[in-house]
Amino acid sequence: MQTLYRQLLRLMPRLGVQVTDLGPGTAVVSRRGRRLRIPLGTDADLLARDNARYSVADAGRDTWLVLRDKARAAGAPAPQWTGVPLGDSGARLLLDRRAATDERTFQLSAAEYLCHQHVAAMLDFYGVNCVFDVGANTGQYAKRLRRLGYTGRIVSFEPTAETFARLEKAAEQDPDWRVYQLGLGSEDTAGSIHVGWKTMNSVLPPSAYGRDRYQRFATTRTEEIRIRRLDGLLEEALDGIADPRPFLKMDTQGYDLEVFAGTGKRIGDFVGMQSEVAVLRLYEGSPAMSEAIATYEQSGFEITGMYPVTREATTGRVVEFDCVLMRAEAAPARG
Repeated sequence: MQTLYRQLLRLMPRLGVQVTDLGPGTAVVSRRGRRLRIPLGTDADLLARDNARYSVADAGRDTWLVLRDKARAAGAPAPQWTGVPLGDSGARLLLDRRAATDERTFQLSAAEYLCHQHVAAMLDFYGVNCVFDVGANTGQYAKRLRRLGYTGRIVSFEPTAETFARLEKAAEQDPDWRVYQLGLGSEDTAGSIHVGWKTMNSVLPPSAYGRDRYQRFATTRTEEIRIRRLDGLLEEALDGIADPRPFLKMDTQGYDLEVFAGTGKRIGDFVGMQSEVAVLRLYEGSPAMSEAIATYEQSGFEITGMYPVTREATTGRVVEFDCVLMRAEAAPARG
């Protein structure tokens, strides 16, 4: 005779509720999505929604990894994991051997991760309490800082109307994240920006190299924007911070030196900065990496990290680096 428990389980699907029976006295119920049962080994299963794009891989004795990927069918072979020690840090990287088949993607992903971690560490070490996010796009950089634990003020600048609307939406629940629909440059003026290039919108036109590399540069339209000098905005942006220790992040697709020039003498207020510098120039009129770094160093900043952003698949050459620089004299005294 069926127990009342079993009868209820049989009834629930008729009410639009999905049921996965785990055995005596235990079941998982869900209002949407069929459940996929993935065996992990002896005495252990994982239940995942079949469209949730998760899979499980063996990472050693009594240890399993849940991966955001398409759930593999029961009985499918697990990835071949190997543990790689990260120097003397005591940490290990769990690496699927298949990653070696796409070395460029793996290296760039690692560089991106390390850059974000390094910036977060520098913000903490130097006591940064205001980040100027120039070329904010839809707020990816600011959201990442929040996930990494930064709690100070963020001031983001994005000039284009459609992208700014998304940035404004992203910031609306964060009381210490301010957004401005402005471009920044070396003078207060009006200008136009090429749009339709996704995250690569720029005031500058593409170079011959850029057009050859990116198909998105083949077509374009422009949008009129306002451009301001940063030194004229600092007092408003820093209002309410008793002892400002600002950090300048620039990602303006070849226009970083113009933004930097617009800080004027107030650049001395900044304890650190981050700039995307080009080895192979994607935009006409953008500075070479050597020129950009020399300018930053002349203003008292010194490099603490260089991380490749893009690399040519055909040659391995780095196209652009994220360059992080800090003002060493602004480092806190350590007892």
